[in-house]
Amino acid sequence: MAGIGKITRAALAIFATLLLALPAVAQQPTLEIDVTGGVIEPVPFAAPGFIAENAAAGPVAAKITQVIASDLIGTGLFREIPPQAYISAVSNFNAPVQFADWRAINAQALIVGAVSVQGSKLTVKFRLFDVFAQVPMGQGVQFTGTPESWRRIAHKVSDAVYSRLTGEGGYFDSKVVFVSESGPKGNRLKRLAIMDYDGANLEYLTDNSTIVLSPRFSPDNSQILYTSYETGEPRIYLMDLQSRSRQTFPSLIGTSFAPRFAPDGQRIVFSQTKRGNTDVFTLDIRTGRETRLTTSPAIDTSPSFSPDGQRVVFASDRGGSQQLYVMSANGGDARRISFGTGSYSTPVWSPRGDLVAFTKMENGRFHIGVMRIDGSQERLLTASFLDEGPTWSPNGRVLMFFRESSGASGAPQIFAVDITGRNLRQVPTPEFASDPAWSSLLK
Repeated sequence: MAGIGKITRAALAIFATLLLALPAVAQQPTLEIDVTGGVIEPVPFAAPGFIAENAAAGPVAAKITQVIASDLIGTGLFREIPPQAYISAVSNFNAPVQFADWRAINAQALIVGAVSVQGSKLTVKFRLFDVFAQVPMGQGVQFTGTPESWRRIAHKVSDAVYSRLTGEGGYFDSKVVFVSESGPKGNRLKRLAIMDYDGANLEYLTDNSTIVLSPRFSPDNSQILYTSYETGEPRIYLMDLQSRSRQTFPSLIGTSFAPRFAPDGQRIVFSQTKRGNTDVFTLDIRTGRETRLTTSPAIDTSPSFSPDGQRVVFASDRGGSQQLYVMSANGGDARRISFGTGSYSTPVWSPRGDLVAFTKMENGRFHIGVMRIDGSQERLLTASFLDEGPTWSPNGRVLMFFRESSGASGAPQIFAVDITGRNLRQVPTPEFASDPAWSSLLK
């Protein structure tokens, strides 16, 4: 199976084109979902099986339809109307829509698609309709790629549908890198793994001969940073996802861990322990130049850049308990932003720039939460024996994290939750799983 580096390059190149032959309409669609609130009623949609326009497309057309429906249902924002309730059948992509039949079963959105396979070329096209307004929601779109890329194309269709219905960017065509774990609790074997956002297409990136932690994507998804105990102490490694080649940073002296990329992909920010003191540093990947950002005698760790690269959020116990602080990306004075009871850790800046997600421990319980950059509007989204390590979806709407149950048999699993606190669900993995990191949208 191809790694993410291969998937995002020419081997599985996917192209999108608009279907300009749609009839012009004066009326505008009225269906729009407000995703900023709390509890909402899922919008009912119909997704008749995508039409196989030739025999070779038959096996893949049904699978594409199934993935699209699964993507939309998984958001908690949409509810699929079962096919047995349909009054109309869709047998021709260009046939007029019988809107009255779809209104009769309360479908508010209708997805119509078709699939063809010609040799090594897969073509998928779709249209989205506002059933009650009886109009297309934008122009039709056509994606082309290889037959092996059918799942990616399905996710791209889902992203397009989601964006038109919510007004926000999608997140389905993305990857997650994480630590796959096996074995008993006292002797866990760990290896890096990568998968689609929904758990499909899993691959292992390392073996389980050494402890690995904290994998993080580069902005272009071509590399990952991670921490390994390969030499006996934690050190930062950089892996190219296409070649699987690795490199270390010889200039880093001492224990280094918790790395993340800067938005420009040319620098990393991390924690390093020297002479018993842990501070935040940056490193220029090209030159190897290291810059110390904090000089506190406290433990400063888990740094994360803002999307514009101008600031860094990190955790520190300089105030007596572990709290969150924000400082310039060049270092200097840090401003505390967390003031609730309990302790805070693993902050990560939202790709939108408006929120920071974090882990909070309070009264023996762990939580995943979010707050504004100034520390206001703190919201705790989860609570359990151990919830830790949030990571943002590409559109800043969903968080993944890992949850571990209590007791001798307790083991970590990956979960996802909407930033409103709705739609908590487990992400399937074949083994135990921890420390997920979400990619940006694939190219």
